[in-house]
Amino acid sequence: MLDLIKVSKTFFAGTLNEKKALNSIDLHLDRGDFLTIIGSNGAGKSSLFNAIAGVFYVDTGAILLDNQNITMVADYKRAYDIGRLMQDPMKGTAPSMTIEENLALAYSRKAHKSFFALNRRDSEYFRELLARLDLGLENRMKTKVGNLSGGQRQAVTLLMCTISLPKLLLLDEHTAALDPATAQKILKITVDIVAESSITTMMITHDIRSALAVGNRTIMMDEGEIILDIKGEERDRMTIEELLDYYYKERKKQLTDDRILLS
Repeated sequence: MLDLIKVSKTFFAGTLNEKKALNSIDLHLDRGDFLTIIGSNGAGKSSLFNAIAGVFYVDTGAILLDNQNITMVADYKRAYDIGRLMQDPMKGTAPSMTIEENLALAYSRKAHKSFFALNRRDSEYFRELLARLDLGLENRMKTKVGNLSGGQRQAVTLLMCTISLPKLLLLDEHTAALDPATAQKILKITVDIVAESSITTMMITHDIRSALAVGNRTIMMDEGEIILDIKGEERDRMTIEELLDYYYKERKKQLTDDRILLS
């Protein structure tokens, strides 16, 4: 379903600031996989997402989505098939537009339209989707998104990313900026939506517990490489202590990312 074949990316090549963000990445996801991704800052997690989403073109290698080579496809064209939810709740929505208008704008992608039009049937559908969130937003559809709390706004963004049933959903630490209780609620909503629609999903997280509990597969990245890829019984048995110990044995250094160690 998703294939990355020997994908590499180096920034500022040939300068003192040269940084190899991705180093010959090989990765295959089957349809319906839910992959969680962990790693310290600078490990290459966001660069991996940026490469898949088309934020930049990779230096070498190929990216295939649903058997289509998208390596040199522009980001705005990939957006029809790839949904992405960012860490910042302020991103991904139009604050001056209502909840209903934001959902309609996202829904228009399903038909590859460059415009949207609200009708009664769509409004009823949006109300039904919002009601499932159990946040009371179905009664605030005329409210401007800019007036929502961070958690409410992130929930609306999640719906916008999934309403057109993308082939791939990228979750870039989408609960990190929320308080713990709200983060847990948004994560549960995420799991429910992904499971209901069988959306192939990749989720970056600094919470090792969530990484091992959510989805069906976990990878660890470091210095632009995938150093661990686990699923099935191996993943089910893996503890946080064993994961940290594996990192030390593999890289000969301690994991020093406070956000991971304190999660």
